[in-house]
Amino acid sequence: MSSLDVNHVRPLLSGESVARLDELDVFASIASTNTYLLSQSSPEAGRFRVAMTDDQTSGRGRHDRRWLSPPGSGLCLSLAYTFSRQPEQLPVLTLALGVGIVGALRELNVEGLSLKWPNDIVALDGKLGGVLTESKSPTRSGEGVTVVAGLGLNIDLSERLDLGDESERVLRAVDLKSVVTDYPVRELIAARLIDSLIASITAFEEHGFGIFSDDWQQHDWLNGRRITVDMPDRQISGVAAGIDADGALLVDTGSERARVISGSIILEQP
Repeated sequence: MSSLDVNHVRPLLSGESVARLDELDVFASIASTNTYLLSQSSPEAGRFRVAMTDDQTSGRGRHDRRWLSPPGSGLCLSLAYTFSRQPEQLPVLTLALGVGIVGALRELNVEGLSLKWPNDIVALDGKLGGVLTESKSPTRSGEGVTVVAGLGLNIDLSERLDLGDESERVLRAVDLKSVVTDYPVRELIAARLIDSLIASITAFEEHGFGIFSDDWQQHDWLNGRRITVDMPDRQISGVAAGIDADGALLVDTGSERARVISGSIILEQP
C-alpha cells in the first residue's frame, strides 16, 4: 500500500495547478510513471496530467538505465503536458525543470543543492534525484508535442534502493534524510514539486530557456571540474565551462571550447 494519499496532495496544490490539472493518479505500485503517461491519451494543449508513486518497479533513467524505487525509499512523479505548438530547443526543457525542482526544495528548507548537467539534482556531492524528459506525438492533430517529464527523488534509502545501471561513475546516491534532519511529509513534497514543474513548463513555453539560464549556471555542479565526456563516437576531456544558450555543455579541452549535446560524464580524479 502506498504511503501517498491523493486526498492529502490535492488540497496542498496551488490554485493555478488545480485549474490546469486534469488527472492526478497515485499508484500503490507501478512499473514506471513515465511509461504509464506515455501510454495514455495526451492531455489537451495547455493541460496537465500527473502520475506518482513511492514504489516504482521498472523505472528508467537516461539511455534506458534502470531507476528502481522500492516502497518508501523515494518519490517518483511524472507530468504529461501538450504544447500548443512545437517549442524551440525542446531538449533543454530538462535543464529548466531542474531549476524549478531546486526552487521547490528550497521552499521546503532543503539547502545546498546543485545541478549536474544534464539531468541530476545534487546534494552533498551525491545524486539526490534525476529528471527524465520524453516526448510523443499529441493525440489531437494541430497541436505541438506532448512531453512527459519524470522526477525520481531519493527520500529515505536505508540501503533499500538498487540504482543498478543508473548508478553513474560520477555520483553516489544520497537521500533527503541525509540532507535535512526533519523533512516534510511526502504529500507536501509532492505538491510543491507538482506546483514547480507546472510553473516551469508554463514559463518555458512562454519565454524559452533564457529566463532559467542564470539560475541554472549558479547551481552548476560541474563548472570548473575536470571531466571526460563519453559519447557514442568519441570521448573528450577537459574542464567543464558552463552551458551554452541552448543548454549544451561547454568543455574547455585546451585547444577548443567543445559543445556537448549528449553524453555520459566521467569525473576525473584530482
